[in-house]
Amino acid sequence: MKETHFLIHIYASRERVWKVLWDDETFRNWADLIDEGTYMKGLLQEGHTVEFISSVNGYGVISLVEELRPHEYVSFRHSADTKEIGQQEREQEWTGGRESYTLTEENGGTLLVIKTDIPKEQEETFGIRLPKALERIKELAEEE
Repeated sequence: MKETHFLIHIYASRERVWKVLWDDETFRNWADLIDEGTYMKGLLQEGHTVEFISSVNGYGVISLVEELRPHEYVSFRHSADTKEIGQQEREQEWTGGRESYTLTEENGGTLLVIKTDIPKEQEETFGIRLPKALERIKELAEEE
């Protein structure tokens, strides 16, 4: 896997950006640009697991919430790749990878940095899709 960084400046508070990132409706809106139909299942709380699942193709990943500081930082460790909404393990493309979201107050807004481990065969795809998702997060957070 390759660790990659993506960042964007958003003219909104960290609280607003956090809400866009993790509220179900807005999460589905921006995550859909990464993998169609993606939703999150589980409790976003340190020490708990969540599942990121595509309702379209059934693929997903189960992730441990390693660290959580609301409105500031969250990190995940992907512990298992699944198919059919967690019913069956699949090739361990994402297993063991990490992903984090850091929100920092900057220039009257928020700097959002996503750091993620991407499987080699997915680098090109995610290099295109993640920046589009960041733009969508920005749009949603800056809406009044």
